Amino acid sequence: MPGRNVAIDGPASSGKGTVARRVALKLGCTYVDTGAMYRVVALWALEQGVPLTEGSRLAQGIPGLALRFDTRPESYGVWMGERDVTEAIRAPAVGNAASKVSGHAEVREALVRQQRELASRERVVMDGRDIGTVVLPDSSFKIYLDASLQERAQRRFDDERARGGNPSLLQVQADLAERDRRDMERAVSPLMVAEGAWHLDTTELSIDEVVRQICARVEVNEAERDLQ
Repeated sequence: MPGRNVAIDGPASSGKGTVARRVALKLGCTYVDTGAMYRVVALWALEQGVPLTEGSRLAQGIPGLALRFDTRPESYGVWMGERDVTEAIRAPAVGNAASKVSGHAEVREALVRQQRELASRERVVMDGRDIGTVVLPDSSFKIYLDASLQERAQRRFDDERARGGNPSLLQVQADLAERDRRDMERAVSPLMVAEGAWHLDTTELSIDEVVRQICARVEVNEAERDLQ
């Protein structure tokens, strides 16, 4: 049901990935993490020494990555061929590289095709940075999740500490600010609030509160559509 898809956009560490997985589970939908797709390309490029500035080479390598997901939100995983890269793609260096990779039109074109194909086959909750604006502009429900830079930096800092890292909070905040700048100023599919999207600030909200609010809104939206 492509018209019933849920599109969730937002900057890094706004909580959209965790929220999208939980919303998908509650709604009985397939979860699609588009950011993970760019991270896989970035991981491959870093490991193979492919320059992040060469969009055509990056795009040419995508078919050979054999990128696949376990899209069930309760057992989410990402594979590059037979290799489970679910944790590897969450490294800070890969995230920064993914932001650069995603700025290439050739890369976005190749991955957007895959994203739209997934959404055409089944109902999805898809999160990223251009879902409501470019990938699935006809989604029945669009959300833009946001939070203050300070709150997002604290979340990223806590995540990295939990993974055994020893980050600097000030450096994490600076990195996020730079990533925001790149994502919002890139020429291709910049991060922005989609027309008709619900802009939800999660700074003072727990994950459970955000999920409850979104599911309630989706249910109201579904009921209104059914009455039309």
